[in-house]
Amino acid sequence: MSNLQQAYNAGQTKGQAHEKAEQWTESAKETAHSARDKTANAAQSTKESAQHGQQQASGFIQQTGESVKNMAQGAVDGVKNTLGINEKK
Repeated sequence: MSNLQQAYNAGQTKGQAHEKAEQWTESAKETAHSARDKTANAAQSTKESAQHGQQQASGFIQQTGESVKNMAQGAVDGVKNTLGINEKK
């Protein structure tokens, strides 16, 4: 094989290697972008779930507070009735 043929083959091999490296780089970029998007979507979903849980907890606490208030008022009314000091309106 002549030097010219060897140089040509070496240039071909170098060009093919460069093209393959560019393909791998592009593939890695696409994979990174996909991972970033999936992470962002998961974070948004987690945030929405947390907000929903917080809303449910707030509603439960408000209902519990109302129940305690009503029970306390009932106890006060019971004591007033027992003592005969309950005001009739």
